[in-house]
Amino acid sequence: MTRSFTDEFAAGLASYGGRPCIEFEGRWYTGDEVAAYGDAIARALRDAGVPDDAPVGLVVRNRLPHAAAIIGFLAAGRTVSMIYSFQSPEAVARDVETLALAAVVADVEDWTAPVVDAARRAGSAGVAIDLRTPPVAALMSRDPGRTHARAEPGVALQILTSGTTGPPKRQSIPTPVLQRTVFSVTSGETAPADAPPELAYWQFGGIGVCQLIAGIFNGRRIVMLERFSVDGYVAAVRDHRITRSGVQPAVIRMLLDADVAKEDLASLEFLISASGPLDPETRDEFESRYGIPIVLAYGATEFAGSLCAWTPDLRQQFGAAKRNSVGRALPDVQLRIVDPDTGAHLAAGEQGLLEAKVAPIGPDWIRTTDIASIDTDGFVYLHGRADGAINRGGFKILPETVRRVLISHPAVRDACVVGVPDGRLGQVPFAAIEVAPGHPVPSDDDLADLVRRSLPVYNVPVAFTVVDELPRNPALKVSLPAVAALYRAR
Repeated sequence: MTRSFTDEFAAGLASYGGRPCIEFEGRWYTGDEVAAYGDAIARALRDAGVPDDAPVGLVVRNRLPHAAAIIGFLAAGRTVSMIYSFQSPEAVARDVETLALAAVVADVEDWTAPVVDAARRAGSAGVAIDLRTPPVAALMSRDPGRTHARAEPGVALQILTSGTTGPPKRQSIPTPVLQRTVFSVTSGETAPADAPPELAYWQFGGIGVCQLIAGIFNGRRIVMLERFSVDGYVAAVRDHRITRSGVQPAVIRMLLDADVAKEDLASLEFLISASGPLDPETRDEFESRYGIPIVLAYGATEFAGSLCAWTPDLRQQFGAAKRNSVGRALPDVQLRIVDPDTGAHLAAGEQGLLEAKVAPIGPDWIRTTDIASIDTDGFVYLHGRADGAINRGGFKILPETVRRVLISHPAVRDACVVGVPDGRLGQVPFAAIEVAPGHPVPSDDDLADLVRRSLPVYNVPVAFTVVDELPRNPALKVSLPAVAALYRAR
């Protein structure tokens, strides 16, 4: 009889036993310890009157208790819906109330007054987790008189996009699809028990959780960082002899700017650059300085992992000739390029919108907002985005979303937000503001705080400028290049 993903994942967790499973803040936690922490959370939920099959929310951080919570939920077949922790308390509270879940699990520091009040209004049970306090403490019980969200049939996770088409959306990932998540992270490769650990630092609230899932499923040791820092990343690679790592393009630039010693990265056989375009100059500089090849990859939250990959055989045969490609489609993926206006299938080499059909997800073609081409050998090349999103170090920002927040300020008549180049993050948002007549000019701090209260912090523009009138083209549309020029003129 074929075992379900949940059964196989639970078996992967059980396989660690007393062996090291996750390293966090310099300490290895065994599989037994990770499982026990997840069990403690499950007991707290039961004590709070939460049914075992009810979905729960997790205000997620890359910390050991949160990883243990995710692992425990998946091993038990409980649906978990992610809530970004790097939002303002008011934004977290809005998510808690909107989701109307039977329970919310969060770090002690994230149980702020607005979040507690929101959970009370929703009738949700609240569980606090923190390594520095008793493992789990129920803050409140579920209100049995309230109707709470039910689990979608077969859904294991609701993870968050980085907001390409607006504020981050929750993408439901069915349990069977997690099997392809594991495959897409590993490209089907297995590793011996004594292989170096996996390095996990991408945010678990989104696509970064795939690495945690794949690691546990395959019984691999995992070194976990709460957030990226050059020192933390380099120490992990050096001390654990990491052989490969997925990184955002901004990370490559930061390693170069920090002038990391070549010997500290010597164990790396290659890096996988994903989550945004990597400029050729940065790639060439890194490969020349460190002798570590960089391969490009492509995936998305809605596909629960990668769509394309470079296998060792492909790297050996085509690596030099097609180094700017993100690889070929994985075995369970079909890709095509279509005309954005007519939907007509385009020939090899022509640029258009990329569409994908992923067998475990369903029979439909899913259209992306990425402009791409596919050559006659089936290799995929990305050429930008069709939606004008700003890619800030891997986080996607929709300018119109930020503009709507800014013009909600009573002193702002109109605004325009554009992406401007940044040597470390690739792009950052910049805003030009028209002030409404009769109003004082709002301060940069006031405008930044307005955005911060409404959207995840990465949406906050790096600078603001006030103009009498926004520059417009003959069609009376704001000229984006002219607005960008205002930033360069500051």
